[in-house]
Amino acid sequence: MTEAEMKKRLAALQSEHRDLDIAISALLDTGGPDQLQVARLKKRKLKLRDQISVLEDYLTPDIIA
Repeated sequence: MTEAEMKKRLAALQSEHRDLDIAISALLDTGGPDQLQVARLKKRKLKLRDQISVLEDYLTPDIIA
């Protein structure tokens, strides 16, 4: 995977992460949120955060001081 492809993938993951955050908030703001659905969305959001971290770590070089 090239660096450009990784940056595209990172942007897509970040967008999906934001969308899940909005969806979770919307579910919680409604009168009767489905707790199972909220839990699934939160779990997916955590997995996305892990994938984002891996890509960010790879794309950001370590600076040795």
